[in-house]
Amino acid sequence: MKLDIIIKRDRTILEALQKLQDNKKRFLLCVDEFDKVAGIITDGDIRRAFLNKFHLDDKVYDIYNQQFEYLELSSSFDTVCEKFKLDKIDFLPILNEDKKLVNIIRKKQFHIMLLENFRFDLTYDFSRFDNNTLEYEIYNKPWGFYKSTFLTSHAQSKIITVFANEELSLQEHKKREEHWVIIKGHAKVILGESELYLNSGAHVYIPKGVKHQLINLSSDENLILAEVQLGEYFGEDDIVRYSDKYGRK
Repeated sequence: MKLDIIIKRDRTILEALQKLQDNKKRFLLCVDEFDKVAGIITDGDIRRAFLNKFHLDDKVYDIYNQQFEYLELSSSFDTVCEKFKLDKIDFLPILNEDKKLVNIIRKKQFHIMLLENFRFDLTYDFSRFDNNTLEYEIYNKPWGFYKSTFLTSHAQSKIITVFANEELSLQEHKKREEHWVIIKGHAKVILGESELYLNSGAHVYIPKGVKHQLINLSSDENLILAEVQLGEYFGEDDIVRYSDKYGRK
């Protein structure tokens, strides 16, 4: 277990501040002389301590939170879910029977573990997920915009908005298939040699290697759809364009 998140409870507030600055995690686990977890201290706890006239050379045990949520190695999946629903719970230490730290899990790590379809296991090295992205930006396009809502090694989902009178290029993908569900609006879909006219609630399957195009038929309303991609690669460079209203290659 990384020592940068652990501090002895008889250390000073100044030492706690230095550790918080170094670890960038905004919390520390306070342990007693037997290395049992006795409490938690956050940057918010320290701010409140200063407001209450504590000083840098005061001890951590004067301000740490002894009432904290934690898990045991035997904790169930349901227990973890319910604890992370609590307000302001962003992380949970995992303790053994002697109340010593054996692991720690953050809410984001837990979500990524489940989305990546890993087996639920509280002994896992959750720090491996620290570089994974959970929240995605909105990407603007000449025809509208999209936002990814889910991205793993085997799938991606998006919400796509096509502005009135706009259209995506006639294109195909080599490494992924797509499933579209129309959420709102009126769409024309070119699929191979076919033309489909779809309204809210309709869905269409786009196989790999098939030319396709999405067109908003409305002159005054946005077209909104959900897209699920399945395959081996989901980069924007997996697009072969055959024609494009906006001159893109």
